[in-house]
Amino acid sequence: MENQTPHPSGIPQIIVNKVVKRRGRLHAFEELDPARTALVVVDLDSRTMEHPDNGSMRLLAPKVNAIADSLRASNGVVAWVTTPVRKASENFTAIYGRTFAKMHEDASGENGATTTVWSGLHVDPDDIFAEKEGASAFFPGRCDLHEKLQERGIQSLLIMGMVTNVCCESTARDATELDYQVTMISDGMWGHKQGQHEATLATFFRNFGDVRPTDDVLKLINHTN
Repeated sequence: MENQTPHPSGIPQIIVNKVVKRRGRLHAFEELDPARTALVVVDLDSRTMEHPDNGSMRLLAPKVNAIADSLRASNGVVAWVTTPVRKASENFTAIYGRTFAKMHEDASGENGATTTVWSGLHVDPDDIFAEKEGASAFFPGRCDLHEKLQERGIQSLLIMGMVTNVCCESTARDATELDYQVTMISDGMWGHKQGQHEATLATFFRNFGDVRPTDDVLKLINHTN
């Protein structure tokens, strides 16, 4: 008889069944050590969060703040990643168009809106701040986040932010290749429509790491059931 253990983030049951049958449990990482864990918040910068069309993204803030506050209280680390585009590459311009590229360039100057974390998020001076030059915060030579995390002895990562199926996914996958234990927080990310958010979570759960909602992660941090 097929396993019918439901996934708390709504991963399709057919995928859950295959994963549980293969590894014998629902979650890859059943525990975490908060002191060796970092919350990596991707691209929740001022330009993105203050755009009038992005009200749904701002709904992420209470969840991000809850994880950040809880993790710091348990001696964990919070890292904020931004992606200023000071000079759009030829590829970036070809893919996104000149108007979009120019908009990012204009917002990426000194103290620009793409360089600052949105004011509605709980930022602490002891947090890590990193800038990435592409989709992934762990692609070699394009961001120094890995080095900063290693200085603090980090082993596990919690990923939140936007966009689920672009920068969050790229960051999470590359972190897995560096042997971090990576969990994508399903309700702490915003993704594109047409099922792309859901497809990313299902693929990551099946092949790369773990997926959990905010409430589950808070219980892991606080060692509660």
